[in-house]
Amino acid sequence: MSVAEPRRIALFRHAKADWPPVDDHERPLAERGRMDAAAAGRKLADTGIAFDLALCSTATRTRETWKLAVQEFPQRPKTVYEERIYEASPGELIALLNETPDDVQNVLLIGHNPGIQGLADVLAGSSEGDARERMNRRGFPAAAFALLSFTGSWKSLEPGVATLLDYWAPSE
Repeated sequence: MSVAEPRRIALFRHAKADWPPVDDHERPLAERGRMDAAAAGRKLADTGIAFDLALCSTATRTRETWKLAVQEFPQRPKTVYEERIYEASPGELIALLNETPDDVQNVLLIGHNPGIQGLADVLAGSSEGDARERMNRRGFPAAAFALLSFTGSWKSLEPGVATLLDYWAPSE
């Protein structure tokens, strides 16, 4: 694949988690989270983007979100469970994405707020239609995702280089 072809990144916040008396990293999804994860998976599949790679936090709620969402995909991307996504800042997430091999065209990152929302804000130098307005209005609730595009190598991904193509959040 050429670095001149647009690359896409889906930034996907885990679905609604439950609050049992466990360590934060081990919190599972709530019932609503399980439904919203599947709905988000359907919406991501509806984009028609063939994701080559999914980078997923090792936290229980992100792994459960991904397990439910990917069932809606026509083809399962390679999945890497990455500890560095948990509690990562936007800058740390960019550094992680910069490590992506250039033969990967489309990446799905499943993580947590405030990092995911911050990353969407930082990367999007422009937006299509009302995507930014909808994202700003809704914030980044559980199971929301932002879809961005940029041209260049993964090493060239930096603040402001991407276009926010779409934003979706479950209805509350």
